[in-house]
Amino acid sequence: MKSKRFTLGLLIFYLLALTWIIIFKLQFSFENLPHIKSINLIPFGQSVVVNGKMDFGEIIQNALAFIPYGLFMHVLWEETSLPKQFIPIICTSLIFEIVQFIFAIGASDITDIISNSSGGIAGIAIAVFISKVSRTGWIKFINIISFIGAIILTLFIAILLLANM
Repeated sequence: MKSKRFTLGLLIFYLLALTWIIIFKLQFSFENLPHIKSINLIPFGQSVVVNGKMDFGEIIQNALAFIPYGLFMHVLWEETSLPKQFIPIICTSLIFEIVQFIFAIGASDITDIISNSSGGIAGIAIAVFISKVSRTGWIKFINIISFIGAIILTLFIAILLLANM
């Protein structure tokens, strides 16, 4: 139980950081946010085409950003069915896109929802794999790796703060 409380703390930190990255675009001031209000409902359409070619960079980055979410969901809800573990991930992604559209702070894109959700599914799959390979200690392992990631993210934020002073 103590491990799961730690996981919950990591999840809260992760969601705050993810919100700052996706909604606030790594900005420290609302004035620096873009004023874009567009919506793309065509998956992998014009939003991922750069100079006439498919640019998979943002798709991959979005998927990678949501892998921890899947890890945390499986740790916290391991007794819950896998589809139910996935629901908060897709809902969070959808909420991020809706907020960006409502407040005109980014382009709302179905491709982002798909890539974010794919990352979450990958995270759940990784956690399932780790739990099968190491029946004991797998939660501790995920927590340690996630904590190291949180420290690195905190250092990154500190560097950004210092650079913007």
